[in-house]
Amino acid sequence: MKSIKVVCGIIWKDGKILIAKRKPEKTLGGYWEFPGGKLELNEDPVAALQRELQEEMGMTVSNIKYFGSNIHEYDNFNIELLAFECDFESATFHLTDHDEYVFVPPHEFSNYIIAPADEYFVLKLIVSSN
Repeated sequence: MKSIKVVCGIIWKDGKILIAKRKPEKTLGGYWEFPGGKLELNEDPVAALQRELQEEMGMTVSNIKYFGSNIHEYDNFNIELLAFECDFESATFHLTDHDEYVFVPPHEFSNYIIAPADEYFVLKLIVSSN
């Protein structure tokens, strides 16, 4: 089974966290996720996160700190998701892989259909915010 290494940002702004909804034609279309993307060969995970956020949302972040990792098995591939907490700095929000975005407080994540690999981090955030 194919295995993919991916980074995502848990991006804080004013006590809320950014999530974005994948475009319908993309894998996992319609699911909400923490933005990020695939690591390139031998790429540093923090550099990959910065590159992906810039490419997908025209975004810059600061205070990047490792948050955790999760391995999730989908039907035809595995994903190793590395999450980093960071602070929102600026963005054009010119979206390439998503069609919506929103900043939400952790206790409102249940109002969104979260991508399965990201659910682990949602639970961790909800527990830590209580």
